[in-house]
Amino acid sequence: MLNIKKYGAIDIGSNAVRLLITSIIEQEDKPVIFKKNALVRVPIRLGADVFISGEISEYNKNRIKDTMKAFYLLMKSHGIVRYKACATSAMREASNGKEVCDLVKAECNIKIDIIDGEEEATIIAATDLHKFINPDKTYLYVDVGGGSTEFSIIHNSNKVESKSFKIGTVRLLNDSVKNETWKSLEEWIKANTNVYDKIELIGSGGNINKIFKISGKDIGKPLSYFYLTSYYNELQNYSYEERITELNLNQDRADVIIPALRIYLSAMKWSGAKDILVPKIGLSDGIVKSIYYKTIMSTSL
Repeated sequence: MLNIKKYGAIDIGSNAVRLLITSIIEQEDKPVIFKKNALVRVPIRLGADVFISGEISEYNKNRIKDTMKAFYLLMKSHGIVRYKACATSAMREASNGKEVCDLVKAECNIKIDIIDGEEEATIIAATDLHKFINPDKTYLYVDVGGGSTEFSIIHNSNKVESKSFKIGTVRLLNDSVKNETWKSLEEWIKANTNVYDKIELIGSGGNINKIFKISGKDIGKPLSYFYLTSYYNELQNYSYEERITELNLNQDRADVIIPALRIYLSAMKWSGAKDILVPKIGLSDGIVKSIYYKTIMSTSL
């Protein structure tokens, strides 16, 4: 007996907004299958507003409204039965964040939950990491976003520590990350990784996914600290315009990719990790798993 239903996950980040549509395939006496059907990404950079002015601009408020209307119709067309929309760093710091959420609920029929950094880290850690990791190893899981980065220590396949830091790609571009925040991150990573003999990194986020694709590596093969350092140095030899025209990066990727690499490289340096695995999972995947296992509240369409 085969049972198939579809869930939707909306991730409203500081650099972009995403809709993930996933089929949940249940078979008798077999593990459930999560099959991605579609991923739509719209580059609305809310952090560029919020981390400078403290609020979401009228322009981006309208873009969010239009995007959520489109997402609602897409979910309806796909036959989504349940969904959850999560807004992260930029929305939770915006003085008008709740106002925008109320507008979207009234005009687009989509309920947005503004989640804090700890809940974000927990949802991300709910992804199917066991498929990608060795249960005998210890990992530092780093999910880099536009406004914040979530860090989790995974030991013997279990999350033992997690913390969110206000260090993200859009914040770094806007020069709004304090030295004390970097210092706190360094201390946290060292304190939570020094107790283990060896650490490997797991990286998630659009930038590391793009870097992995560019590397040409096979799925499951890690990227080395040396490779990331070399690529980081290479990127800095190109202007923003040249990264678009010569390196074929999207305009909303060409600027944030350098600060993203800085975060990953810093985490590798402070943890002593030599390699980083890139399983291509993130908040959206975690939302779908969390809906299915009922560890978070979700909404019927």
